[in-house]
Amino acid sequence: VLHDSILPKYRGFAPLINALINGEKEIGVTALFANKPGYDEGDIISQRRVNINYPIKIGDAIKLISPLYSDLVCEISQKVIENQPIESEVQIEDHASYSLWRNEDDFQIDWSLDSNDIARFIDTLGEPYKGASTILEEKIIRINSVEILNDKTIENRDAGKILFIDNGFPVVVCGKGIIKLTDVRNDNGETMIPF
Repeated sequence: VLHDSILPKYRGFAPLINALINGEKEIGVTALFANKPGYDEGDIISQRRVNINYPIKIGDAIKLISPLYSDLVCEISQKVIENQPIESEVQIEDHASYSLWRNEDDFQIDWSLDSNDIARFIDTLGEPYKGASTILEEKIIRINSVEILNDKTIENRDAGKILFIDNGFPVVVCGKGIIKLTDVRNDNGETMIPF
């Protein structure tokens, strides 16, 4: 099995997305033996990893780890061709973590968070995914790109409200900081900028 995390961390579903949302400094791929009844708990055959810097979009992260899959497949295939044993190591259970699958509710932005966390969340859920979402006038909108701005003194900080419009780009109040929305689309993919 090939899994897009550095096991034993992020066993399960959407590991790359959740690693990026959490701000991990490196991402990678693991080749492991399948096992039952658990998932992604089998012995590790080999791993590849790459360091990353933020901001990074999910599409760019996918491009970074794609060659790692090829490396692992080639390494294991070569051992099979040469009749070499495929050695493995047991995962250290104390280091394990699990990553849950994501549904539409998990794409909603929590505006009470810090602007840096929100920006990372938006970058992580963009193309090839549907995009981070929020509600505007009782309709779901998708936010694919933002710019973090210097915070303002806001007397009644109400996270998620638009503070002002900057040349057609809405500036939204976060729990800490403010963000300019630079790519906003409706659920059909049509741009909503300028506001």
